[in-house]
Amino acid sequence: MKLSWMRRIQTMAAASVLAAAAGLCLGGCSAPADNKEATAATEAVIQSSETEREASGSEDTGDGEKLPPKTAIEMTRRMGNGINLGNTMEAYGHTDLGVGRAVSEYETHWGQPVTTEEMVKAMKDMGFDSLRIPVAWTNAMDFENGDYTIGQDYMDRIEELVGYGLDNGMAVIINDHWDGGWWGMFGSSSEDTRQKAMEMYTAIWEQITERFKDYPMDLIFESGNEELGDRLNDVDLCEDSGALSEDECYETANRINQTFVDLVRKSGGNNAERFLLIAGYNTDIDKTCDERYVMPEDTAENKLMVSVHYYMPWGYCGTAGVSQWGSAGEYKEQNDTLEKMTKFTKQGYGVVIGEYAVALNEDGLVKDNTAAFIENFLNNCDEKDFCPMLWDCSNLFLRDKLSFLDEASEQVYRSHSEKAREGMTRDEIAEQAREKLKAALAAAPEALDLNVDVSKLDGATAWIMFSSSDGKLEYSVGDIYKPGSKTDGIVAEDAEIDGEGDYIVKLDVTGASVGSAAGVGFSALGIANGEILYPGYVITIQEIRINGEKYEPDAESYTTSDNGICTRVNLYNRWASFNPEESRVANKETGEASPVVIGEEAWKGMKTLEITFHYGPME
Repeated sequence: MKLSWMRRIQTMAAASVLAAAAGLCLGGCSAPADNKEATAATEAVIQSSETEREASGSEDTGDGEKLPPKTAIEMTRRMGNGINLGNTMEAYGHTDLGVGRAVSEYETHWGQPVTTEEMVKAMKDMGFDSLRIPVAWTNAMDFENGDYTIGQDYMDRIEELVGYGLDNGMAVIINDHWDGGWWGMFGSSSEDTRQKAMEMYTAIWEQITERFKDYPMDLIFESGNEELGDRLNDVDLCEDSGALSEDECYETANRINQTFVDLVRKSGGNNAERFLLIAGYNTDIDKTCDERYVMPEDTAENKLMVSVHYYMPWGYCGTAGVSQWGSAGEYKEQNDTLEKMTKFTKQGYGVVIGEYAVALNEDGLVKDNTAAFIENFLNNCDEKDFCPMLWDCSNLFLRDKLSFLDEASEQVYRSHSEKAREGMTRDEIAEQAREKLKAALAAAPEALDLNVDVSKLDGATAWIMFSSSDGKLEYSVGDIYKPGSKTDGIVAEDAEIDGEGDYIVKLDVTGASVGSAAGVGFSALGIANGEILYPGYVITIQEIRINGEKYEPDAESYTTSDNGICTRVNLYNRWASFNPEESRVANKETGEASPVVIGEEAWKGMKTLEITFHYGPME
């Protein structure tokens, strides 16, 4: 088996010292543990390799010379456009496999092949200049019994994968990724459990920083994933979790990120100046731009980056439910949403879009306009100095075949690679991206089928947002009313709102290929422009019919708005663990209201949904 990058460096250094000292055959020789000359030689080789690696992939000064990245923004430029090694080392097998199984059993637990260097090299050749390796460290940790030691073989395998990336000229990110949801310990009602959570987090990073402290600056540590936020209240592995309010979730996420930075900086070696990636709140752009999210203080200058994810619209990006994208409104939505993150680049922080994707259709083929979505997304990142990292689990890039599923997407990635833009200055790359963004928006149609740009509507429209649990059924999910953003075959009867009164909205999924819902992922009743045209109005549900049968609600609903434009009532929203402060009901009391009005079982086998509601001022 090929040695990892660091082990090869150490072996070469030790061997050269012995040869110089004794002039003997290298076979069977080893350097004493206290050999200062060997240690010095090792450090010299490490430093030399680091300087060479940094220079080979750093900022072009314009006169043909390269300088190593000194700031976080320079580093995101060097990272270029990247890819995730998805569903691989973060595949959580701890519950099923226990601790101590062969590493390959965890690595392949979610259906991906054992990673080879050939695969990583092909990623680089296809146009990806950085590699994100999500990791579930507790696969090899008996943490339930208070032992936070990461298994040696597991750590060795991560090191080997890191070496694959570095050896092929890629920047590499490693993190702690979901990991079975142990993060919910931070939201426990028990102070003892919350303390254990921080002890565990600290123990994980102490071991990682020790193993990789002498690795070059192209290795980046990421403080977490989507769990630093609302998911600190997750009950996956901590049944008494859920004790934190949203403000407390922000405070805890900030504290975890500060602990991460402090721990890395004091761990020695190159970690004192290493570039660090700080997980945003939920890695959600809007929630990360919230003033409650605070970047950590750092003893190193200009070495912090922030990570967010982008899956908008979810039905197109995250499930097979919606097969179209590309209206002018959707281009503008992408451009405007990503623009929000320049809040951080203006402060000198790097921005990494740690995940984005376009899901495949139900038939396993790419969706309409996938290449156009990716092209516009990458142009946004080029213009704004962001590093985008494709979330891929052998979907677009087929690891077993070392090729792309889609030729058009392949060409997009190749054209955005470091190799394709060799000789271009940063300003030239940004200007080229800016012109492409303008051209794409200008050429985009006003609507795709029935897609509607709400900003052009004079009135308000009510509709049922719906996404099935398996992602096969979807209708206009999100606070922007887009009736064309749906699964083929779904028929909706939306309602035009013209003031106070009673209204009916319907959804019929029988015409879709699956014919009925396997379950529910999310559903809400929305009123486009409701907050603008009818401020303070509330939605009072009067009757619910599922498959024609009257259904008694499980709880009272509440009216709210996330964006100050769309009025919404959650029908099933398991992500909302508390009522927003701005929520309202007709009788002004929200204590008994819930984000789950229709229970989970009722959605299974749903073919039709009909809701009668009253819309009017609060009493």
